[in-house]
Amino acid sequence: QVQLVESGGGLVQPGGSLRLSCAASGFSLRYYAIGWFRQAPGKEREGVSCISASDGTTYYADSVKGRFTISRENAKNTVYLQMDGLKPEDTAVYYCATHSRPWCPDTVVPSRFGSWGQGTQVTVSS
Repeated sequence: QVQLVESGGGLVQPGGSLRLSCAASGFSLRYYAIGWFRQAPGKEREGVSCISASDGTTYYADSVKGRFTISRENAKNTVYLQMDGLKPEDTAVYYCATHSRPWCPDTVVPSRFGSWGQGTQVTVSS
């Protein structure tokens, strides 16, 4: 059974850090580009970051560039999202998802990804 499971979310103060994990089971994610998305209440799901399988090329939304870092550890079948300098506007449910190709799509949007996880809540508040 193909499954993605996100973990690592929680409550953190502004300026704090969290590391999210996206663990795959039932398939090897080493062959696929993996994206991170987030959805805040009342807002559409948006692309945050993507990492290719082919050469490790990464993409970041402007809103997180310089603060978030995506990485992958194929031996653990896991992709990570290190989030530093968190802001209240980063509060959302964070999801990971697979792209059908080894490279990230030109636009990191939900419609280009499948095999979604259930999400993990990130809340940034003092």
